[in-house]
Amino acid sequence: MLAGFKKFILQGNVVDLAVGVVIGAAFKGVVDALTAGIINPLIAAIFGKPNLDNVGTFTINNANFSIGVILTAAINFLIVAAALYFVVVLPINTLKDRRSAGEEPGDPTNEEKMVALLEQIASK
Repeated sequence: MLAGFKKFILQGNVVDLAVGVVIGAAFKGVVDALTAGIINPLIAAIFGKPNLDNVGTFTINNANFSIGVILTAAINFLIVAAALYFVVVLPINTLKDRRSAGEEPGDPTNEEKMVALLEQIASK
């Protein structure tokens, strides 16, 4: 039972997921700083309020609605997504493209090269 759990934990996609969660949590600080340092002052300059949380608020039958809270969450999501894309995804995709550009479809794989080499050795 423990061997199966160990195999599951050590699979590449589980480790990749864990790294992604940690990186995402680390970007929270960056997003919070960007929001507090740039976005909220811009909002204050445009709307005259310190942040979007109070923009578009209204009350119906003593129930408070705030469109600004949704806008704040959407902006934070877009900042995190953009940061992850430009800092992690784009460089990795560029490296993958560069690696695959050096390999032609007609080139023999390493396994085929090894088999050919072993056949040469065996024929001698």
